[in-house]
Amino acid sequence: MDPDISLLVQCPVAGELTQAQVRVEISSECNRRVLRGHEQKIAHIWQQRKQEKPWLFNGAKFRVHSATLEGERLLLRLGLTCYRDYLGTNWAPEAQLLQEQGATDYSDSQAYLAEPLGVGAMVHTADDCFVFLRRSELVAEAAGQVDIPGGHPEPKAAAKGVPEESIQPRHLSGELVVQEIFSSILGEIRDEVNIPLESLSRPLLLGIARNNRSAGRPSAEFYVRCKLTSEEVRERYRMGGPEAHESTSIIFIQREDVLKLEDAAEGWRELCPSAKGGVKLYSLVHPRMS
Repeated sequence: MDPDISLLVQCPVAGELTQAQVRVEISSECNRRVLRGHEQKIAHIWQQRKQEKPWLFNGAKFRVHSATLEGERLLLRLGLTCYRDYLGTNWAPEAQLLQEQGATDYSDSQAYLAEPLGVGAMVHTADDCFVFLRRSELVAEAAGQVDIPGGHPEPKAAAKGVPEESIQPRHLSGELVVQEIFSSILGEIRDEVNIPLESLSRPLLLGIARNNRSAGRPSAEFYVRCKLTSEEVRERYRMGGPEAHESTSIIFIQREDVLKLEDAAEGWRELCPSAKGGVKLYSLVHPRMS
C-alpha cells in the first residue's frame, strides 16, 4: 500500500456502514496524553503557523482513541482535542519522536498526538463521475494537491449552548456525536462544492484511513450519491459556496478510472493522503456501490 496511507478500519465484506451501525463512547480518558516539555513547543508551532497564515483559527475537534468493528457495527472511542494541538503534535517536526515515546510509555504510538477525526466523501454524480477538488494555497495542509470534499466534525455542533472553549466530554452524548459525524460530511460537500443537501444521499461509511504524512491522523471516508450530473455540479461549483476559497478548481473522474487510479502513477501522485484513503476504501467495496 502507498506509504502515505494505512487503514484503521475497513468496512466488513457485507458492505458499508450506515449511521445506525456506528456507536460512539466519548470520555476524557481518550484525550491526548500530555508530554512534559512539549507543551511549550505546541504553543511555539501555533504562533509560527499563525504568522505564516493569519487566517488560521483554533477550534475543538474530536480525538480518535480507537475504532473497533464488532460484527457489522463500529465502536468509536473518542476524546477531545483542538486544531492547535494537531499542528503542534501530528505535524510537529518531532512527530516521530512523540510516536516513539508514546509506544514506550503507553504501548500506543499515538498517545501524545492530537489525532483529530477528519471526514471525507467520495461523491458519485448521476453520470457516474466522482468529484475531486484542487486545494488552494490558502489551506494549512496539502496546498495545491487534489483532494475529495471533506473537513472535520465539530464538537460545538453536538454541544449546543456550551462555549466552544468550555466543551467537555460530559457535555456530549454518543448519539449526538454520531449524528454530527454523519451530517458534517454533507455540510462539507455543500460548503465546498455548493451542492444543495437535497441533492445528496445519506452518507455510507467506507472505513477510516490514516494520513501517514501527518503521523497517522485518522479520517472517516464516506460514499455519497449525488442526484446532479457532473456538468450540473460544475455549474453549482462556479457559483461558489461558503468555503469556495479552499479550492481553485473542480475535477471529475469517471468511476472506472477512479478504480484504476492507484495504478496510474501520475494521477495517484497528485492526490493528497485523504483523497488516497477515500479512493482506496471505495475500491475495496465498490461491487456494492454500482
